[in-house]
Amino acid sequence: MSAETRTGAPVLEVDDLRISFRERAAERAAVHGLGFSVEAGETLAIVGESGCGKSLTAFALLGLLPGNARASGRVRLEGRDILGLEGEAMRRLRGTRIAMIFQEPMTALNPVLTIGAQIVEAIREHEAVSAADARTRTLSLLARVRIPDPERRFGEYPHRLSGGMRQRVVIAMALACAPAVLVADEPTTALDVTVQAEILDLIDDLRRETGMAVVLITHDLGLVAEHADRVLVMYAGRAVEAGSAAALFAAPRHPYTRALVAARPRPGSALRQRLVEIPGQVPPPGAMPPGCAFAPRCPAAEAPCRETPPPLPSVGTAAERVACLRWKDLRAPDQSPVRLGA
Repeated sequence: MSAETRTGAPVLEVDDLRISFRERAAERAAVHGLGFSVEAGETLAIVGESGCGKSLTAFALLGLLPGNARASGRVRLEGRDILGLEGEAMRRLRGTRIAMIFQEPMTALNPVLTIGAQIVEAIREHEAVSAADARTRTLSLLARVRIPDPERRFGEYPHRLSGGMRQRVVIAMALACAPAVLVADEPTTALDVTVQAEILDLIDDLRRETGMAVVLITHDLGLVAEHADRVLVMYAGRAVEAGSAAALFAAPRHPYTRALVAARPRPGSALRQRLVEIPGQVPPPGAMPPGCAFAPRCPAAEAPCRETPPPLPSVGTAAERVACLRWKDLRAPDQSPVRLGA
């Protein structure tokens, strides 16, 4: 990846992040004590099924949680705790030091403004530059994200562009003020596989060029294997495994991670071969089991697994962690990974 750009000091540090929602008289916890860090020039992928809290975590980083949500813990951006910032203080950071690419570009773009006008506005909102200078920078950004004929596209409206081109525009807007951290929340969900690869390759190239840190939110382990340096696996609002992408794919430790790896399609497999399924579904906030949240879906779970949520201790190296009481039992040195959901 891009080890030459790393400083060794995290540009983003998240510690004991907790997110809950107030619904009538009840407080429903959705994210439980999450912690991770990302260095400059590094890509951290946060993976898991829908409902695991990935996007909520992304929104919390940028202060975009809904009004009935409450977040606690610490989110340090370049050494500054930003979790409690509101209003103008947060707005000044959003776009300049931390930016976000949303899942669906049409929801992030104003349909009645040209793409050029929107990028110019993003630049001038944060920097004291003339309209002419902002236009010049916008054209440069459009070229940088590989949009052909930037002069002509500058005056186009979002509906005139393809999904891939719209996502490139959103990336250009996110990069307009050279953020230190780019949060990409399922940035290729609505795109075909060819365009997906182009967009992720583009983010990789820009990361290498600028040294920014990338937090990639996704459920696609194929993308993670190709583009991430490290991986954080989330389940039911908790981190269940963390480590380098290479180590995690070579020897996943948590039963949920193994199930995710086993469930992904493999190149060259028979067209009619049935994919491995993970039985059951992610429990919703407010209906968590008392022990490990994955225990009801895990064929390896025993009584202790159902009693207390397991901690997330280091295993192997300090950077590798797994929240499973039985991970050592499930994979002895001479055994292959447990196959779940078959």
